[in-house]
Amino acid sequence: MAPDAELRAWLALGLIPGLGAVAFRKLLAAFGGPEAIVSARAAALGRVVPAPVAAAIQAGADPAQVERALAWLEDPANRVVTLADDAYPPLLLQIPDPPPLLYVKGNAGLLSQPALAVVGSRNASQQGAANAAAFARDLSDGGFTIVSGLARGIDAAAHRGGLAGRSSTVAVVGTGLDIVYPARNRDLAHQLAGEGALVSEFPLGTPALPVNFPRRNRLISGLARGCLVVEAALKSGSLITARFALDQGREVFAIPGSIHSTLSKGCHRLIKQGAKLVESANDILEELGAPAVAPLAQEEVQVAPEFRGLLDALGDDPVDVDTLCERSGLTPETASAMLLTLELDGLVGRLPGGRFQRLR
Repeated sequence: MAPDAELRAWLALGLIPGLGAVAFRKLLAAFGGPEAIVSARAAALGRVVPAPVAAAIQAGADPAQVERALAWLEDPANRVVTLADDAYPPLLLQIPDPPPLLYVKGNAGLLSQPALAVVGSRNASQQGAANAAAFARDLSDGGFTIVSGLARGIDAAAHRGGLAGRSSTVAVVGTGLDIVYPARNRDLAHQLAGEGALVSEFPLGTPALPVNFPRRNRLISGLARGCLVVEAALKSGSLITARFALDQGREVFAIPGSIHSTLSKGCHRLIKQGAKLVESANDILEELGAPAVAPLAQEEVQVAPEFRGLLDALGDDPVDVDTLCERSGLTPETASAMLLTLELDGLVGRLPGGRFQRLR
């Protein structure tokens, strides 16, 4: 047979509608390999999978889609890792439904390195994004590849932090790897392809379907020894990742926040349910038995005396301008002008609802 017959069979089976990971593995156990599966009669297949799926396998995948995948694999940066490969991530083999094949762009070796998932809100606060980047950088320097989902907000910040550290980062996406979603993260995706890795269980051409993103979350947690939730509302998708992590026997960590912030509610619920409260990356490294890292020194920012009083009145919780004026004695016009200056200096962040938060 042709040298790529086995690879063609893997790719073809990955394109069969209705053939999920569990049924795929049952077929592998029954027939011994992908070539035997695609060559089997419908009656034999029907003893393992539902008749419509058996018929679809016998009919075969769209040849154009298989050729498209093979052409994509001609790029040295691209790879398909199957359950039969030694390079298949060992931690994924421990989850209930590991995908039979993974499309990978970049450094596939990162998928088998010690890793930590860092996830959180797409609508992150500036402080939340800064926390995600700082934690991810320190964890990456501590020897853990950062795994996240390439979404805007916390995910993107975590990837940037992972790239800044020595252990890099992996993005698990909910589309085919020939599609970048969201488009605003295109530059980040290209950087990940060159310095980290992107991975998907979905065939090339798979668009950004809402049903696929919760499903991919099991891989984000499955690739990692633990999952850190940075910011999350009560209905945040990152809580789905945390639940997968718990079900998979992974550690779950959460950063606490203001009791007044909706973006802290999900983290606080996780902590109430037993997630470990963390204030620094070293809290996580210690829990996992890894050596501590020395956080980067923070540059001392000089603030004019008139602005110092406003920052003191702002405190650590989000606050609106009216409340700030009551605390500081400033007029709304003066307070707004000073807040704008502090915002441009990166000392204050603007939140939804006309509130402001001090950044550290």
